[in-house]
Amino acid sequence: MNGLLIDDDELYARTLQRSLARRGIDTRIALDASDALRLAREQAPDFALVDLKLGESSGLTLIEPLRALRPDMRILLVTGYASVATAVESIKRGADDYLPKPATLSTILRALGIEQKSEPLEPEETMTPLHRLEWEHIQQALAETDGNISAAARLLGMHRRSLQRKLLKRPGPERRQVDE
Repeated sequence: MNGLLIDDDELYARTLQRSLARRGIDTRIALDASDALRLAREQAPDFALVDLKLGESSGLTLIEPLRALRPDMRILLVTGYASVATAVESIKRGADDYLPKPATLSTILRALGIEQKSEPLEPEETMTPLHRLEWEHIQQALAETDGNISAAARLLGMHRRSLQRKLLKRPGPERRQVDE
């Protein structure tokens, strides 16, 4: 099995690449969209792990071209800025799964269909922090109003300026290492 890791965070991509190599999975790394498409054309991978934010571009734009290169390719979108709106959009565009960062190696392997969930079921991660849930709710309102902040604020029952302040405080990804 071979894969393509598309992430502008080179340290994360290299760490994940080493972890996957220990499981016998060969991967190549692309740090931007153009590199990703070039590598995928050279050797169509079995799977692609695509980061949502690739510098100034979006990983969402890569889903359709990757799918066109190999229809049976497993495409996983991963992001440190998870929201319901982007999850829905990624699935609509053809992604097979959507994982919030930091995704553990076992979570990634399960999403790829390589590893089965072990019994008994144990919680792998803690619950989503409240500020993240609020952020997702705001993103969903923005998606429903086509990015109109005033309309989203009305939908959420808050003042436009309050919404603007919340948008300036975008939650950062909670950093955890990829388990090895």
